[in-house]
Amino acid sequence: MLDGDVLWRPEFARPEDNFRNFFETWLRLSKNISQSGRPVVLFIAGAIPENVEPCVERRYFSQVHYLALACDDEVLAERLRRRPPWRESSDERYIAEQLRFNRWLTERGSRASPPIELLETSGESVAKSVEKVAGWIREKIL
Repeated sequence: MLDGDVLWRPEFARPEDNFRNFFETWLRLSKNISQSGRPVVLFIAGAIPENVEPCVERRYFSQVHYLALACDDEVLAERLRRRPPWRESSDERYIAEQLRFNRWLTERGSRASPPIELLETSGESVAKSVEKVAGWIREKIL
């Protein structure tokens, strides 16, 4: 399991090309890990099929599965406000953007190609959400 944030650099911040170099880099790394016979699970906040599917490196994977954790707007806003200050996630503009994306996921994610599966976490503890994500991963890998 890999966390997308570990490779993030300011030069990847190019929304005009759907962060193409960032995703190409992650797919290249994932391809090399996969070639050693290990399955790869990549956690990247905000990754959607339009970021990954057009990538050249995508051709090395027979399947890519997408899972999004979603919750009610009020729950998401409160979770963002409770993060440590260094995360800079309590700004109201930032929260509004995250709420917009959360709504997009819940309303249209299932119609993406390939579809984005949703895991509703509003009433779930972190431990229960982790358990559900682990189950989803096992289901996809086996």
